[in-house]
Amino acid sequence: MDKFAHLEALVAVVETGSFSRAAERLRLGKSVISRRISLLEADLGVQLLQRTTRSLSLTGSGREFYERALRILAELDEAEQSIADTSAALRGRLRIAAPLSFGLRHLSATLNAFLHQHPAIELDVDLNDREVNLVEEGFDLAIRIGELPDSSLLARRLGTIRFVTCVSPDYLATQGVPTHPGELSDHVGLQYTNIPPARIWQFDDGSGQLLSKPPGIRLRANNGDLLASAAAAGLGIVNTPTFTASEMIVNGRLVVILDAYPRPAIGIHAVFPPGRLISRRARHLVDFLASDIGDLPAWDRAIGIQGDAQR
Repeated sequence: MDKFAHLEALVAVVETGSFSRAAERLRLGKSVISRRISLLEADLGVQLLQRTTRSLSLTGSGREFYERALRILAELDEAEQSIADTSAALRGRLRIAAPLSFGLRHLSATLNAFLHQHPAIELDVDLNDREVNLVEEGFDLAIRIGELPDSSLLARRLGTIRFVTCVSPDYLATQGVPTHPGELSDHVGLQYTNIPPARIWQFDDGSGQLLSKPPGIRLRANNGDLLASAAAAGLGIVNTPTFTASEMIVNGRLVVILDAYPRPAIGIHAVFPPGRLISRRARHLVDFLASDIGDLPAWDRAIGIQGDAQR
């Protein structure tokens, strides 16, 4: 039995969700994939996949074996690439998770450039604001913004994410301009729901003391683009990453307020699953991302931010 071919078939079936799509990925017949899975199960003496007419899922033993298969194939691939000349073309597949708004606005162009530079690379990108499980879901790396509470993850800092408090010119004309965070309680806010409210409405007074005074919330959402658009429509005040608001600030749809009281900046990182070798292609992609983002990214420069200053 060609064990590596059978492991590859299992991983493809799990990641694509069907025998047909796995066959397309591996450029094999569906019957070949089915036979390889059956031979693997027979050799192991356990059922790996639970099959019904409508769904396909891993059994408990299958989940454990699948995670080990991922590591084995990754280590084999890395071993092959490690003995190749370092100037050899990068090749193979990378599965990446990234936040939705950041991915659409700023990651897509970088990934396009990377693919042009490395034509033998295949990317599988999942844009979602939820925090994926890198091991269970088979990701090679994820882009994460903010603190990294899971100390088991390997991480590489890619740059800095800053925040701005914004409103539309129409809102300012009708509701007035808050000049201090303490005045926000008299205003209407738009709130991102994937992090605690106290962290969203948190401001630095310049001496290191953090001030917090949230406005009354009219709209809550788990997507920053939706909230920025609502702010531009005059529905309230939003505190949001500059990568979301920069374009609207440049074109005048949003105005920055409370710039003397910035929300503390945070990091953006590439994180890798624990206990797995980081492939050469993953390292190159992360280097590419770090050089493109950095501590003063293009979207910050576009609105006049210089170094550690907010504006």
